[in-house]
Amino acid sequence: MKNLKLIATTSFGLEAIVKKELMDLSYTDLKVSDGKVTFMGGKEDIVRTNLWLRSADRILLEMGEFKALTFEELFEKTKALPWDEWIPIDGKFTVTGKSVKSKLYSVPDCQAIVKKAVVEKLKNKYQVEWFKESGAEYTIQVSLLKDLASLTIDTSGTGLHKRGYRQKAVEAPLRETLAAALIQLSYWNKNRSLYDFFCGSGTIPIEAALIGKNIAPGLNRNFACMDWPQIEKEIWKKEKTAAYKAIDQEVQLKITAYDIDPEAICIAKENAREAGVDDCIRFEVKDAKKINIQEPYGILITNPPYGERLGEREEIKNLYKSLGKIFKDESTWSLYFLTSVEEFEKYFGKKANKKRKLYNGRIKVDYYQYFGQKPSN
Repeated sequence: MKNLKLIATTSFGLEAIVKKELMDLSYTDLKVSDGKVTFMGGKEDIVRTNLWLRSADRILLEMGEFKALTFEELFEKTKALPWDEWIPIDGKFTVTGKSVKSKLYSVPDCQAIVKKAVVEKLKNKYQVEWFKESGAEYTIQVSLLKDLASLTIDTSGTGLHKRGYRQKAVEAPLRETLAAALIQLSYWNKNRSLYDFFCGSGTIPIEAALIGKNIAPGLNRNFACMDWPQIEKEIWKKEKTAAYKAIDQEVQLKITAYDIDPEAICIAKENAREAGVDDCIRFEVKDAKKINIQEPYGILITNPPYGERLGEREEIKNLYKSLGKIFKDESTWSLYFLTSVEEFEKYFGKKANKKRKLYNGRIKVDYYQYFGQKPSN
């Protein structure tokens, strides 16, 4: 039965991408709001969305939503929710919280009230006074927005950007979930050539390869709900088997990744091996300023240096100017740049066809999109 209310959380600006991913997985009646997409599902959908969503941060199970103006109201309404249907007698649970524009503004107090209410509920169910908390983990979140309390349990555990393949990373790496979104916002598909001139630890090309081969991003990692007795092992086996069968082993991808730093290329190669896509990507040490374009209809998706440190601004300005010269006459190429430099278009020498505001961690960035001519075939 699809009677569970599930929430796919996401970074601001990526809600439409996550909605499309859910639609591609055949989910309907989707409700989109800031930082999340809500949908209905069953236990198998908790497993499926954790395995398959590329740009979502977490999958939350909503336990209830209600107005709470007093701590007593928060306690009683929390206690009334069916916590005993999910948390077993040995369940280990913690409570996190946030409060925005609400009368109950003290987050620690809200967390303590919710914890007490859940304990009371479980005491009544299991007829015990003390819990070992030695079993599976359940992270409860109390979120208050304009006095409306939402109580959820995190099914993912570690954030979904942690695919498991990035054993090493360069400084300030791009989140895997954001990299996947950049690709899905582009014109790239598995039949077109993709380049990244500043690949760093390889996140963009690796995520593209996972998309091109139709590899579920969560296939090689663990989730908090894997240990929940309510989600039978048979469900995990079924969903993982289906995901393995869905992999396209025959596709021939044309993905090229450059970086000026030899160590970055070594790290990127190692990460690609961990992801099982090292045979799909050509890695090469190369200075972006010296790259010669030799094919038509290429696609560049890249996260160039921002020059956040003092004294780097001039260097970044010259780098962006060089990129502008390289692509000045390449009308068949589609170009996608993610940067926090607000004068990027000025330095690059051309106004973008489209600009999208996103966040790389806590850094506000813009995704500059230049649309080239599409191949005729």
